[in-house]
Amino acid sequence: MSRIPGPIEADVLKTMDAIVKAPEVAKALELAQAGAEAAMALQVHLCEIPAPTFEEQVRAEEMVRLMKANGLKDVTIDGIGNVVGRRPGKNPEGPLLVIGAHMDTVFPAGTEIKVRREGNVYYGPGIGDNCSGLRCLLETVRCMNEAGVETEGDIWFCGTVGEEGLGDIRGSKYLFRENNTVNRIDGFLAIDNTDLGRILCSAIGSHRWRFTVEGPGGHSYSGFGTTPSAIHAVCLAGAKVAHLKVPADPKTTFTIGTIKGGTTVNSIAASCSVDIDIRSLDDGELKKAEDFIFKAFEDAVAEENAIWGVTDPKKQVHLKTEPIGNRPGGTRPDECPVLQASRAAQAALGIELTSYTDSSTDANMPVSLGIPATCLSAGGRQVRTHTIDEYYECFDIEKGPQLAMLAAVALVGLAGEHGTAPLLKKNGV
Repeated sequence: MSRIPGPIEADVLKTMDAIVKAPEVAKALELAQAGAEAAMALQVHLCEIPAPTFEEQVRAEEMVRLMKANGLKDVTIDGIGNVVGRRPGKNPEGPLLVIGAHMDTVFPAGTEIKVRREGNVYYGPGIGDNCSGLRCLLETVRCMNEAGVETEGDIWFCGTVGEEGLGDIRGSKYLFRENNTVNRIDGFLAIDNTDLGRILCSAIGSHRWRFTVEGPGGHSYSGFGTTPSAIHAVCLAGAKVAHLKVPADPKTTFTIGTIKGGTTVNSIAASCSVDIDIRSLDDGELKKAEDFIFKAFEDAVAEENAIWGVTDPKKQVHLKTEPIGNRPGGTRPDECPVLQASRAAQAALGIELTSYTDSSTDANMPVSLGIPATCLSAGGRQVRTHTIDEYYECFDIEKGPQLAMLAAVALVGLAGEHGTAPLLKKNGV
């Protein structure tokens, strides 16, 4: 646990107690339990629809069908590819909550995806991350609608694109940049991961850069002594980067994740590029690490040219930089209504808070804007995530939609005879 949480506020616990006792909510909780087997079949079905980052269209179209079948209104694919469906609240002045689960996987097009079952274990790339989240999202809708749970504020259910890797949470960014010009989103719940005891209180910011060194290149023998090497320059830079000291608190990290360059063993490389990931919970420390790495590459290029005494710009190696990722970060206080509601929902379901921590998810964007947001989990256990050997252990999967539903209802308010006031504020006021 990265952070020791403060107490759950008494008023929040009282609100949650009233929600759980409402007959329609109790029915929805039972429906989640009764529908667990069919829900797992849905998770398998979605997994077998390929959805590489930037190629989520086919899975998105199936999400449209499923959202409509589960009774959501105005289901559309937005301008970047997110699937958005609306569950109207009873009060036009109520807050707007978005619940999102990312549709994309890390696996490239052409990856064979056929889920194999052995007992309660399901094998398949993406079966946990994030088909468990999509299953949880759709089950939350189904249970609320079949039980007749009405809320004060609207809830949007959203399948997002581009959460993984170089997708750079583009779906979440679009959701908050474009939709917020028309509809102010007051809170956000991401569903990603399977550990029900985990709640994210912080979002890890990350910057990703591609550093490319280019020069004339040459023959390893005849060009030796007069031709600087792009690969040598990158190696010099990497050695400098390896000596970067970063703080443990706030945790700050860096890595040279990939390196590509050269053509043959007997060539002086004309080009070499690396992709670098820099992360921190603090924007200031992130910037310090980024500045150090930039200077390391600039100095290394100058050093490689100087080693061979090359002063003619046409014969030198040069540095090019390209941003390939920018995930904003931030931290929410313990009194944040989304954190309070999520923890109260855990307590109501008998789920122990075992990890009050940080990660990088679709929740990064709203957290960076000061919008109440966190990430919840779908139940079960995902193992060997992001590998073709990924598998999913199926247990407690009803608790994912139960958790999401209770937190959501508390945030937007339960309408009707057993109504509760929303914990979220409309338009931040």
